[in-house]
Parts: sequence; C-alpha cells; structure tokens
Amino acid sequence: MGDSPDKGTAGMELFRQALKVQGDALDAMLKPLADPRATDWSEISERLRRQWQDFQQGQGAAAPGAAQWLALLSSWGEQLPLPGPQKRMWDSGVALWESLLGPKSGEALRQDRRFADPKWREQPLYAVLHQTYLMLAEQMLGAVDKLTGIDPDKHEQLRFAVRTLVDALSPDHFPLTNPLVIERAVETKGESLVKGMAHLIADLERGQLTHTDPEAFKVGENIAVTPGKVVHESRLFQLIQYTPTTDRVLAVPLVIFPPWINRFYILDLNPAKSFVRWAVEQGITVFMCSWKSADASMADVVWDDYIRAQIEAIEVIRARLDVPAVNAIGYCVAGTTLAATLAILDRRGEADKVKSATFFTAQVDFEKAGELKHFADDAGIATLARLSPEGYLDGRYMAATFNLLRGNDLIWSYVVNHYLLGQDYPAFDMLHWNGDTANLPAKWHQAYLKDLYRDNLLVQPDRLAADGTPIDLRRVRTPSFIQAGREDHIAPPESVWRTSEHFAGPVKFVLAGSGHIAGVVNPPPANKYQYWINDAPAADLAAFIAGAQEHPGSWWPYWLEWLREQDPREVPAKGKRLPGGKGDSVIEDAPGRYVRMR
Repeated sequence: MGDSPDKGTAGMELFRQALKVQGDALDAMLKPLADPRATDWSEISERLRRQWQDFQQGQGAAAPGAAQWLALLSSWGEQLPLPGPQKRMWDSGVALWESLLGPKSGEALRQDRRFADPKWREQPLYAVLHQTYLMLAEQMLGAVDKLTGIDPDKHEQLRFAVRTLVDALSPDHFPLTNPLVIERAVETKGESLVKGMAHLIADLERGQLTHTDPEAFKVGENIAVTPGKVVHESRLFQLIQYTPTTDRVLAVPLVIFPPWINRFYILDLNPAKSFVRWAVEQGITVFMCSWKSADASMADVVWDDYIRAQIEAIEVIRARLDVPAVNAIGYCVAGTTLAATLAILDRRGEADKVKSATFFTAQVDFEKAGELKHFADDAGIATLARLSPEGYLDGRYMAATFNLLRGNDLIWSYVVNHYLLGQDYPAFDMLHWNGDTANLPAKWHQAYLKDLYRDNLLVQPDRLAADGTPIDLRRVRTPSFIQAGREDHIAPPESVWRTSEHFAGPVKFVLAGSGHIAGVVNPPPANKYQYWINDAPAADLAAFIAGAQEHPGSWWPYWLEWLREQDPREVPAKGKRLPGGKGDSVIEDAPGRYVRMR
C-alpha cells in the first residue's frame, strides 16, 4: 500500500526477471542429470528409496521423545509478537534484485561464510536465492530486536528461537538449492547422495548427530590413556588415582571434579592434550572423579548427593594419603557444586580440608548465564520432565541442546557436509568426546534448572541447603583460582567473573582465549590462544579487561605457579602415592568401568 502504480509495475517486472533467471539456471543445472550417458539416475533414486524403506521397516527412529523436545522451539515461535514488516521487506527485496540483476550487479552484497564458495555467485539463480534468504533473515531478526514491552529474558528467548528457525531454513541445507551439492552429485554419479543417506539413517538409528568418525577412538586405547588405578567406587563415581612420573610430588594432592554432563576424559584426551598427564608430569598427585551415567537406579539422585560425593572423594584421598587437605578443581557444573561444597565445609568447621580451589568455566551467579537460560523457563522444564519418564534424562537431549546453541557450526555444517555432500567424517578426539553423552538424574537436573538458572538462589545466602546444611557462598575463604573463556557460550565470562564477587577469600581470575572447551584444554606445547591477567582491583569484568595484560599461549603454567604458592612442600612418590604398588588394594585399571557405561 502507498506505492505508485509505476513502482508496483517495476517491482512485478523485477519478479518476472528473477523467475526467468531462476528457470534458465535450473535448466542449465539439470542438463547433466538428464544426459543418460552421464549417470543412471533412476538406479541412484532406487537405491536411495531402498535405503529409506529398509530403515523404516527396521523401525529405526530418532531419540525417543524428540518430537516433544522440538515442540519446545515451536512453543517459543507461537509466542512471537512480530509486527508486519511487509513493506520494508518489499522495498529491501526490490533493492536486492536491482543490485543482482541491474547495472550495479554485484555491489553491496550481503556476506556470510555459509555462501563463501564462488558457486553461490556464479549462477544468478543461486545469487538471488542466497541473497534473498540473507535479506529475509536480517529482516526477521531485526523485527525481533525492535520489539518493546516484553520481559528482557523473554525477548532474548524469542530472538534465539527466531535465529534457530532462520538458520534451519538456509538454502544451503537443501540439495536442490545448494550448487555444491548438485555439483558433487554429478561428479560422483550420485554416490555422494547414497553415502549421505547412509549417514543420515545411521544417525536416525542412534538418535544423535555424528560429528566424527565413530570408529576412530576407543576409551582406554587411544583416548583416556594416562596410566592409573581406580582406588574407590560409589554408586555415583569411581575415583581414579594416576601413576606418578616424577620421583617427588607436591605434598598436597589434587582432586578433579569434571562435569557429570559429559565424560571425564575431556581432561585426558590424548598425551598431547591431556591436562591430567601434564599435571602428573609437573609432580602433582592427581585424582579424578569418573561419574556414572545415570540410569533408572539413580532416579532419586539430587544435588545433595553430588555434594556428598565431592566430600566423600576428599575424605577418601585424605585418608588414603594421610594428608590434612587436598587441592580441588571443579569444571563447569562440578565447579558450581564445588562452591557449594566449600560453603558447607566452612559452616561445619571443616574448611581446612581443601587447601585451594580452582574453577574451570564455572558459574555460581546465573543472572547472566547466557543462552542456556532459554531452556530454564517453565515450558522448558516441563518438556524436560516429559523426556525423563524413567527418572533420568537421556544424554542425547543435552547434546542436542548444546549443539543448538551453535547451530550453524555444530548442526548444519555437518548436515551439509555429511548428509548432502556425502563426505567422510573426520577423526577428531574433542568432537568424539562431545558426542560421548552421559545421562543425567532427572530430579537433579530439573531442580538445578529451577533453583539456579531460573531463580538464581545459590547467591542468596541460606536460600539453598544440601545434606542438612544451609549454603552461604560469602563464607568461602578458600584461596580460589577462577578461569573463564573469552568466547564461552556455555558459561559466559561475565557470568563466571561474578563468582569472584561472592567469595570472601583471595581470588585469582584469569581470562583465557577461546571457549568452554578449547579455553580449558590448551596445553603449553600447542602455543595456542592467550590469556589475560590483572592483579589490580576491578569492579567488574570490563574493568578487569581494561587493565589486563595479555600473555600468549597456555595459562596452565601460570596456574601451576599459583598452585605451588599455596603449599610448595614435596614428598617422595612412593607408598600410596604409587597406586597399585606393593600392599595397595585397587579396584581396576584406569579409566575404569563407569566411563564406558551408556
């Protein structure tokens, strides 16, 4: 409305031109497929049909409850009060087509790495297609940004939902609208499509997207191979003690609490990347908690149980080595739990059992917890409850959630490469770990989302209690080392920084390059990324960064220097410091049984 007849006529003419260009390009694209000398496409079509038919007859299916999980996104979309930006889209579309088809063709095109290949610009069909998509995506996200009068958290949730939808509709995700897929199919005489279908069916059968060659890695054979023994076992965890490689070790041992959302061996991927192996080589007696993947027998497990498990591990180590205290590391959710454990120990008069605490990308204040908060509203929590009928949440749902936070990188690029292009999977240990999912106790998970992500109760003194003891983080006086990842989307650095504001004891904060995983797993020999330190008082993360000094490479040696400052005493690496030695009763070799349990 409001456009002159001349302008409307010109706009329709541009539509007609665009349609003619698409038709001509489509004819040219399909000519090789119509050439009977090139490929017997009927045979390829029949092979694809049989693959799918065999899968359906075998009653293959995605992860149980996937439709309910996906319904969560739909519920967000239904709440979206988008204004009608039709005229703005029309005007932008006219300008786009004038740019692509007119005398100024090629100028001011929108850029996106998904369409970086020249083939997206060589044929007008694909140029119009991907540029129109980018224009519409820009308009949709812009409309959400301009919404007013709604809760800020709801606003961010809606933007996330629209971005997820927009990403899913990208033309590179569909075989007939992706020039690279068409070219690959012609080059391989259709074998790429057959191979891609096999990849898709395999993933549907296992209920999970594959990121890496599933046969490339075996736990205990080429990942999680640092030598050690399982020296203790409970219903929740196995405690691994690693074999020393130095004659003398620090008197205070180190216990690592990894997140039970994933397997422990992110810190022991291979000898070159292993934090565990590196720490052992620095003369540290290292213990690791290997958490059990939840099953129906763990339906009653709550946060109290994980806090008791951390205290149990500390007590076992103190008794085993006859030492008064341990150093402790908590990674992600296990770091959040370690903060609560420290507060409980202090209230019980037992704070001296932990000499120092290190937190890898861990949050205690969830006000700025990032995009995971989108799944912690009432609708999200109710959906997760429906997905846990046997008392535990299948780990594949959590894997899908984390992948969704970086959909283009962790979902759609793999759909294109392995389903549409039929490429082989790479052999990448970090991605193998990412797909090696662990189940979660449903009661713990739902309470964690409600109490911490939704209601942010952990930073409210005595609002939460565990094992009969109220939790007040202001009581934590244990010297603490807090590490955050600059690009972390799971535990944003601003959120991690806030941990330092709630403890009473001395805190060392380090901002590392990269994100939630690579920011932590950054061995010194790799000489990758960087880290920032600032010993001056800082009111917030912005002030810390403003006065911080950048250092190249890994922050691990800096942490080791800090750890030695807490207690530099050393003792001989003998007796119970050498697990499985003479007179020492152990359960089994590392990495133990729990890490292999599905």
